[in-house]
Amino acid sequence: MNGGQSIGENPAASARTEAAREPQAGSLRSAARLPDFRNLGVLLRILLAVNAASLVAAVLKSGSLRTIGEVLIEVSALVQPVMFLTLLILAAARPLLDRLRYEAGVAVVLLTAMAVTAAFDLLGGGPMGATGDALPRHLFFTIIMACTLLVWFDLRSRALSPALVEARLQALQARIQPHFLFNSLNAVLSLIRADPKRAELVLEDLADLFRALMADSRALSTFASEVELARQYLAIEAVRLGDRLQVEWDIEQMPGEARIPALILQPLLENAVYHGIEPSMARGTVVIRIFRVGNEVHALLSNPVPVGGERRHGNRIAVDNIRERLQLFFDAEARMRTRAHDGRYEVSIRVPYTDTDRRA
Repeated sequence: MNGGQSIGENPAASARTEAAREPQAGSLRSAARLPDFRNLGVLLRILLAVNAASLVAAVLKSGSLRTIGEVLIEVSALVQPVMFLTLLILAAARPLLDRLRYEAGVAVVLLTAMAVTAAFDLLGGGPMGATGDALPRHLFFTIIMACTLLVWFDLRSRALSPALVEARLQALQARIQPHFLFNSLNAVLSLIRADPKRAELVLEDLADLFRALMADSRALSTFASEVELARQYLAIEAVRLGDRLQVEWDIEQMPGEARIPALILQPLLENAVYHGIEPSMARGTVVIRIFRVGNEVHALLSNPVPVGGERRHGNRIAVDNIRERLQLFFDAEARMRTRAHDGRYEVSIRVPYTDTDRRA
């Protein structure tokens, strides 16, 4: 852990920061799009929906309550292999589906599901010995189920779009806080005569920070860009807080190319400074750890909880906003947890590892 590392340096130029904030291929799109068939949350929803439909079909087909179980086994034996093979093919074909228009992608999904259904019925005689006479019925069930799921995912995506816009507005309110701007400008004014060169560097950091804050936060950024922005923010805070603000970085195992929604670290660090450092006159240490474990990237941030004195209670806008954006980008594959432990407030984030060449 790099304890005592200087946070007053400016390692990035304005142009590089602005380039890092340009919308990238991994940004969320408001237009209709197919679900991500590699996403754990999508797969779980499809699995639950198909099994629920199988249960309904078994209830309608069975003559009594005692035979529901037997009929459900028969229906599941017919449906499950088709579903799993279809999902496997669609997951493998994700790069192709990403390049297609929505209508063409829907056609590919439907044709794939129908082809798998026909293959199981005609080539194998059906999982339960069905003949070709049952094929039209099975194809009809497949089309209805696939269309229902596609419509539901499309409606869900459209329903989340207003939430995304609202989240962006909440994020701006949480990040561009009046006290931060006021204190930063006061810090610059105090340096203009005593140390004009340092005041100029602080103004450059402040300009870069606000340029990033005002950019499109829907784009997937990289951990390297987020850390760079976090350093600039902490450099500004260090000017006014001095030795009261200590920072420890543990990012040697950080995959800098891994993707993460933009502006995740900076709001959490702003909360850490506002709630953990400012209320106390003693020195406090903010700890940032980022590392990769298998196919996941972990980010852990912690700050001291002041003992006595002023204790500030926030409205959790920033935390809730970050949790919502993680869900929008990664669905059930991302996790965010907060807790108070041993006199410190900790935030832990887990996201799936996504390199720079993979589209979100």
